[in-house]
Amino acid sequence: MSAAAPIQAASAAGRATSSLRRWLLAALGVVCVAVGAIGAVVPGLPTTIFLLAACWCFARSCPKLEEWLRESRYLGGYLKMTREGMPRRAKVLTIAVIWGATLLSVAGPLSDSPAVGRAALIGLAAVGTWAVARLVPGSGGTAA
Repeated sequence: MSAAAPIQAASAAGRATSSLRRWLLAALGVVCVAVGAIGAVVPGLPTTIFLLAACWCFARSCPKLEEWLRESRYLGGYLKMTREGMPRRAKVLTIAVIWGATLLSVAGPLSDSPAVGRAALIGLAAVGTWAVARLVPGSGGTAA
């Protein structure tokens, strides 16, 4: 066996791991897009945070998928605000809607779900609030 054989074997193993990692990240990105798309129509389920996670996964696995998502007719608008900034008024309104829908779901007339489910929903609302308040840049203007 030559001295270069272990180096070549390690390099091949690294490429295989890298390829597997890229496939796993792409698959996770697709799942995040699916959950984000559901969240676009289901009140209380965050959308933007899942689309941001999908962009992160796609940027590390398949940049063409990231570009597709950013240019998407239906979901691209959610990500546009993350690049250009979100007006303060829009941030306040978004957070108010998140908590309004969450409180209605947790304490409303049809809220016979288990305490664990209600706690999870409140946790998701907290994550959504944090994402809107801290991760989405402000544009300094007000929404029309």
